[in-house]
Amino acid sequence: MSRRVYIETYGCQMNLADTELLSGHLCRHGYQRTGDPGEADVILLNTCAVREHAEERVLGRLSALARFKRRRPEVRIGVAGCMAQHHRERLLERAPCLDFVVGPDAYRRLPELLGGDAFIDVRLDRRETYADIPPERESGVRAWIPVMRGCDKFCSFCIVPYVRGRERSVPLQAVLEHVRAAAAEGCREVVFLGQTVNAYRDGTATLATLLRATSQVEGIARIRFTSSHPADMTQDLIDAMAECPQVCPQVHLPVQSGSDRVLERMQRGYTVARYLELVDRLRRAIPGVALSTDIMVGFPGEDERDFSATCELLRTVRFDSAFLFQYSPREGARSFRWPETVLPEEKARRLREVIRLQEEISAEINQSLVGQATEVLVEGPARRPEGWLAGKNPQYKTVVFRYPRGAPGDLISVRVTEATAHTLVGVAEPATGRAGATGGAASRPVAPAGGFV
Repeated sequence: MSRRVYIETYGCQMNLADTELLSGHLCRHGYQRTGDPGEADVILLNTCAVREHAEERVLGRLSALARFKRRRPEVRIGVAGCMAQHHRERLLERAPCLDFVVGPDAYRRLPELLGGDAFIDVRLDRRETYADIPPERESGVRAWIPVMRGCDKFCSFCIVPYVRGRERSVPLQAVLEHVRAAAAEGCREVVFLGQTVNAYRDGTATLATLLRATSQVEGIARIRFTSSHPADMTQDLIDAMAECPQVCPQVHLPVQSGSDRVLERMQRGYTVARYLELVDRLRRAIPGVALSTDIMVGFPGEDERDFSATCELLRTVRFDSAFLFQYSPREGARSFRWPETVLPEEKARRLREVIRLQEEISAEINQSLVGQATEVLVEGPARRPEGWLAGKNPQYKTVVFRYPRGAPGDLISVRVTEATAHTLVGVAEPATGRAGATGGAASRPVAPAGGFV
């Protein structure tokens, strides 16, 4: 009788992909995935150490899950991922229910280690890519495929290089095998993942090479990648995006700050002028490209002039969306040793201001799409209204619409009738495309008015 494993995932898409990797690896060693922790023999939390208050959230969840171990002492509870790598001693001290802690490069050994005593395995391995381990993919139309692990950038606020190790890329042919497998499972879209995904290098192959090769895989209608680093966005990559109709016109391009002084302290490796020049090249090469970003406020040393420069950058670029957050120190990062110069209430004020500004911009951009048609990859029923469908368009905007015959994986042309800062609402066009009927390039609209060109 197979043992049952329950996995909870915290954090980014890379963690979601790691959960699929863990699930696939354990299932091939005699485990069965369950959605009920009460019936599991192994309970595993796949964690993130980047998010604010992540440790408290995970510790609270471990405390709640400990009741299953009290009922059945043979149940084993563990923590995997970035937090396991970063806070292993603290986790064991504060969560006595823990039986094991496993870092991001030790998943291959997990089935073997689970057969023994309590353990910690957080060794980093500069060669590990898990290229040969097929994931147990969650049902859906989108496949998250890691193409590289680790990071070499060492931004002063970030701990990723310390918890996920240095950059290494999955061999090109191994990535393409994962793509073909995803297509065979019914996935219509693949998303290539990496901490700095556009730094992908497999010998002479680059991310541009990978995009061009993936565009030849039958059954894949859309290709995306995330997250990009501005310093690694080459002209060849931009050209590949423009040439391959399956590559979606959407780029997540974290800028962090609109102040050169703050960017230098962050060790980001570019200036505002260079970033704006990159935005210009992207928009000239790929009409209708949607840009999203990360913005951090309250970084040590940031003054009101720096913050105003960030607001001005938002007004100039006019991102479609942004992840906005206030700085909080991460133990192990270089900036952790620096004194904070922005009071908590001032951080909160600055965050409110950039949220208000970006909400206005996002709403204006989406309103400019009313009346246009956009192609939607159906993901399933909308949360509301009942009977409607939901999916993403090529720019990765959420679209909800009424169409009773649609099914996950269908590509449907939708006429936008309403818009908010976060969602497009529309009606299906009379002539609709079933799965595979249309390609990603067909719905690249003219760039919204007011964008930076």
